[in-house]
Amino acid sequence: MIDVAKRAGVSHQTVSRVLNDSPRVRPETRDRVLRAVEELGYRPNAMARGLVSRRSKVLGVVTFDTVLYGPASMLLGIERAARAARYGVSIVTLQRADRAEVLDAVGTLADQGVDGVIIIAPLMVAAAALHSLPATLPAVAVEAGPDAGLPSASVDQIEGARLAVRHLLELGHETVWHISGPNGWLESRDRVDGWRQTLQAAGALVPPIIAGDWSARSGYAAGPLLAAQPEVTAVFAANDQMALGLLRAFAERGLRVPEDISVVGFDDIPEAAYLSPPLTTVRQDFDEVGRQSMRLLLELIESDAPPVESPQVLPTLVVRDSTAAPRAR
Repeated sequence: MIDVAKRAGVSHQTVSRVLNDSPRVRPETRDRVLRAVEELGYRPNAMARGLVSRRSKVLGVVTFDTVLYGPASMLLGIERAARAARYGVSIVTLQRADRAEVLDAVGTLADQGVDGVIIIAPLMVAAAALHSLPATLPAVAVEAGPDAGLPSASVDQIEGARLAVRHLLELGHETVWHISGPNGWLESRDRVDGWRQTLQAAGALVPPIIAGDWSARSGYAAGPLLAAQPEVTAVFAANDQMALGLLRAFAERGLRVPEDISVVGFDDIPEAAYLSPPLTTVRQDFDEVGRQSMRLLLELIESDAPPVESPQVLPTLVVRDSTAAPRAR
């Protein structure tokens, strides 16, 4: 900081004011200091600043099973939002998403001196643990449902399922079959609710659910069950990986998509546009969820009054070639 002050011809106190965005600096002085900062490649010492402000400028994130596209993308969105806010991130990945593991992970991050914690908790058992967090540590949940007991940011999963089912009904399909995610997942539960509510509102038959586990393998296993029923003309899979397996199973049995059966997925994975046929799916804006969760957490850190809202990010339907009107019978 002293080197920057010498280069800019100002005091080190003025440099400090510029770096902390103080309004008590003339614009021409601010520009001179910032030029000196750039020329010297100066980066403030976060640990030293933390001693003064009593903040570490590091946030904790608790997540699990980052192999799955949804949680991994949520984590990436949070990291991007933290970086934009000039915070570092310390991540704890859980082996099991139960109450003891969640509380232990939060305790580990608290011991590291993080300023706050974001907990990605799409499993019901993990969401239930949020009621037992220490009150002294600012915390925000992601995808934890309306009963998390914390400020929470999420994608409106029910609306996403409605978009998928409504699209198929509007194409002329009499009903829509569903391959669900596994039990215990809030996202799986909400997508089932959205699917069922939309069919009931349209006066359509609600077929039995075919249970999946998010994997392409489970979608592939559902294929023969659906292919054996000639009345099936449209299927909504609760994620794109299961839809991928379903497309393979249908192709092996000589069923054409969308000529014989229409298929809709959920997530809009990067490969969705390159499947055969390109997959109609529901896109989740993970970056926006990251921004919303960061905004909530920073409000908690910087204000005595916690935010009362739990924003839901609206998904969008991406229509590609895997859906069409049903064949005339």
